Amino acid sequence: MQAAAPPPSPEETRSGAPRPPEETAATSPHLDLDERYAPPRVEPGEGDRSAPAPATPWVVSTYFGQGLPYSIVHQTAAEFFTAMGASNTAVGLTSLYGGAWNLKFLWSPLVDLTGTPRRWLIATDALVALAVGALAIPAARADLGGVALALVAVSFLAATHDVAIDGFYMRALPKDRQASLSGLRVAAYRVAMLVGKGALVALAGLASWRACFLAAGGILGALALLHAWLLPAPRSEVEDARGPKPAAPEPRAVSIARFLGAFRSFLAQPRAAAIIAFILLFKAGDALMFAMSTPLLKQLGLDTTTRAFVSGTAGTIGGIVGSMAGGVLIARRGLARALVPIAILQSLAILLYAAIAAARPPLALIAAAVVTEQLVAGVGSAAFVVFLMRRCAGEYKASHFAIGTALMSLITTLAGPASGWLADQLGFTALFLIAWIASLPGVALARVVPKD
Repeated sequence: MQAAAPPPSPEETRSGAPRPPEETAATSPHLDLDERYAPPRVEPGEGDRSAPAPATPWVVSTYFGQGLPYSIVHQTAAEFFTAMGASNTAVGLTSLYGGAWNLKFLWSPLVDLTGTPRRWLIATDALVALAVGALAIPAARADLGGVALALVAVSFLAATHDVAIDGFYMRALPKDRQASLSGLRVAAYRVAMLVGKGALVALAGLASWRACFLAAGGILGALALLHAWLLPAPRSEVEDARGPKPAAPEPRAVSIARFLGAFRSFLAQPRAAAIIAFILLFKAGDALMFAMSTPLLKQLGLDTTTRAFVSGTAGTIGGIVGSMAGGVLIARRGLARALVPIAILQSLAILLYAAIAAARPPLALIAAAVVTEQLVAGVGSAAFVVFLMRRCAGEYKASHFAIGTALMSLITTLAGPASGWLADQLGFTALFLIAWIASLPGVALARVVPKD
């Protein structure tokens, strides 16, 4: 990546070598945990809430909090509209909510330029909780239009929440620690999906959709309170709270230049075209499958509660195991050696859905296929997260990661409506064969993209 001052290499991190002069504490606005998030001097008798907390608890809680709204928008919503009798095409249109994640790169530099990621994270925690809880109002009346409109607000708030979480993670942890925790963060995200597509959907089947959305809002509200207490505060927040003179606002011209600099620096990295193509296509096959997995299981005779167990619970547990296995595999073999085999395995797993759509096997085989595919998808997601992290450097880490995830989610957004239409026109078997074909360019690109 072409940046003014690259981050320290893994060798420098392990050896304790100092940063280059360009990134000393006096000049860099975005520092690692031992610098920007280091505790300030505390006088006797003062409480110290700024000391760095152990990373594992807040990594788990923040990425659970990131995954649950995403699951509600993309999975729970699909279950809701499927249960209400919407067509495959209509269910596929729910993928358009992903447009908020596609567009978040437009405002993600604001998180870099204003406040701190911690403040953004806690504020958006609370706003997302309120918006999700409010879904209970139209859901109680079976008002599909009202739920659809409310989900738009949830989507944009949740996308902003994502930017804050990713920015906090990348600034509060050194690069080698980020990589070692990649499997854990994907696992936490998938536990949230276990709750969103498993427990919450089961609650809807056993009680009501109103209860489902109220419970989701309550969980997210509790996370907002937890994070206000748990997250380590950067030195700047603690000093601000003790009353120093506020810094002069940054000149508008400088802010605009930094805003544009995030995009220029992402595009300036070596082999940027291949990187962007890989980000778009690595999950293309999964994107075509994603929106139609619920309608397929309904057509195979699984009711809402059974789907919550097979796909939402057993399948998501498989995904969690896969994400952890992916993190271990990458840590041991390295991304360069692991990425291509993972891409091939992820592509082949799509054929399992084509098989169950064609054969209509008994429930046990359906469940086995779903769990296996989600396990492999978890391995692929862990690899993809590490790949994106390797593309982030310099002072725009949050923006770079947001650009990468927005590009990836663009395919999901566009593929969802297409998958619903294809399922209605050609049937599920043909759809999943097309999804497998769509996965092959990502396998080819995995061989050529830079992996360090």
